[in-house]
Amino acid sequence: MAQGKTVEIVTNLVRPVIEEMGLRLWDVRFLKEGVSWYLRIFIDSDDGIDINNCTDVSHAIDPIIDEADPIDKAYYLEVCSPGLNRELTKDEHFELMAGKDVIVHTIRAEDGTRDIKGKLISRDKEDVKVLLDEQEITIKRTNISSVKLDDIM
Repeated sequence: MAQGKTVEIVTNLVRPVIEEMGLRLWDVRFLKEGVSWYLRIFIDSDDGIDINNCTDVSHAIDPIIDEADPIDKAYYLEVCSPGLNRELTKDEHFELMAGKDVIVHTIRAEDGTRDIKGKLISRDKEDVKVLLDEQEITIKRTNISSVKLDDIM
């Protein structure tokens, strides 16, 4: 099964369980690292995530994933926080984090820099907009390598 389809199936399986626990599903990734496969479930909440949240979610979703059996190879299940400097990849991430400090890492330098730090305003199909020194900056999505929260600002 394709990795994208696996992520979609697992997302649909675990999202309701995680939300019932009062948490938010941030992301699901199915990755090969070296010879091993990892199914990573990133969870979040407004109050933060601790090891107990991760353990509780792991125990709750493991039997559901096992019963559905959407993965045809051996893998390690990891449940974790997306971290303070989490990457924003989905529309819901950008909506949820509007007004927060971000670092936009570009492919090509814009105004002499590849890292633009500012407050996230919005993202649409074409652009990401950030507020930098009280000026709105528009960055083409085609020139963006990543957008991450900046917990240092």
